[in-house]
Amino acid sequence: MHESNFSHQSSIPAYIVAGNNKAVLSWAADVDPNTLLQAQQIARSPAVSSDVALMADAHVGIGAPIGSVVVSQDAIIPAAVGVDIGCGMAAVHSGHTASQLPDDLNSTLDAIASAVPAGFKSHPDTTGAASRWLKKHPLPDKARTPGKATAKIGTQLGTLGGGNHFIEISLDEREHVWLVLHSGSRGVGNSLASMHIREAKRTCRRAARRLENSSLAYLTEDDPGFHPYIADMLWAQKYALANRFLMTEAVLKALRSTTKLDFSLATARLHIDCHHNYAVKERHAGMDVWVTRKGAIRVRVDDLGVIPGSMGDDTYIVRGRGCAMSYHSASHGAGRVMSRTQAKRTITAEQLAESMAGKTWLSGEANRLTDEAPEAYRPIKGVIDAQRELIDVEHRLTAILNYKGC
Repeated sequence: MHESNFSHQSSIPAYIVAGNNKAVLSWAADVDPNTLLQAQQIARSPAVSSDVALMADAHVGIGAPIGSVVVSQDAIIPAAVGVDIGCGMAAVHSGHTASQLPDDLNSTLDAIASAVPAGFKSHPDTTGAASRWLKKHPLPDKARTPGKATAKIGTQLGTLGGGNHFIEISLDEREHVWLVLHSGSRGVGNSLASMHIREAKRTCRRAARRLENSSLAYLTEDDPGFHPYIADMLWAQKYALANRFLMTEAVLKALRSTTKLDFSLATARLHIDCHHNYAVKERHAGMDVWVTRKGAIRVRVDDLGVIPGSMGDDTYIVRGRGCAMSYHSASHGAGRVMSRTQAKRTITAEQLAESMAGKTWLSGEANRLTDEAPEAYRPIKGVIDAQRELIDVEHRLTAILNYKGC
């Protein structure tokens, strides 16, 4: 359990009354009405014990907005955690500089793609490292876990998801080389979350609990499904952390093989890893509570975090200022402004290629990646500027290589 530090107080964010003696505290400068409605609905939930914090990248999600922070004492809303339990970011400051890299990084992109399956792909077999991790961290209750969840539990450990998940090689303001990686708990996290969301809905129906939105179904500590969900959720968060770690090692090995430089965690200057879809027990305002961050990172005083922009935009390494009103939280990224369907209708492969000019990327897959184009997201600099009371910027990273699942 983590104790809040109230050493920094930010200026007051936008205060929007939600009802039931609760409000939404919003750092989002351009929040749309549907996102705000979702935030107000979840704030009014009897499962929620305090005001809801809305981050600068907030946009509509399922049940809870993506970019929201929800606090509860003896209950939890599985859909507020989301289906990609433990999704988050890793960043490694390698200690190498741009001048040491080869001019052509296409062989490095190919090596990364060979080492890290992406999208719906997985390893042919469970790797040795994945087997050792799974033996040490077995599923809490395999008997209740759907077969779909366990089918690829081993072969997907050490693989990249699709959508907005990515691996990048980036340069900071001093031309130092960084690895940046975004992924979560893959198929097993999704299956576990979906199973418990259904159970929460059944529980609320049996108990005749009134819900403004069925996706806000919750479990209390007295419900039979509460502790099994907590156990599976915490396990999936560990799985996601291990997934990012194994991918990090695989990418560093690929860099070693193609650049002949000593890329490794042993020689790295810094290694950061932070969840942004998760729940954890913390202490705030003198109370032990569950803090659910859906599309938000924890930034207590001096915590380091990673906030990426869209494909083609920059990533920021930030340091927390410990803002009590945001429950020590900040945004997890830039936030979508177009749905995937709208982006595919609106943005062309040629526009994406123009945005990615000068970078090494999967240019041959441009038609399949238009929903991830920068135009589908907010510009990251504006999102960072909107939360300067929550974080300080340590480094701004610009990608020179991008690998995505598609």
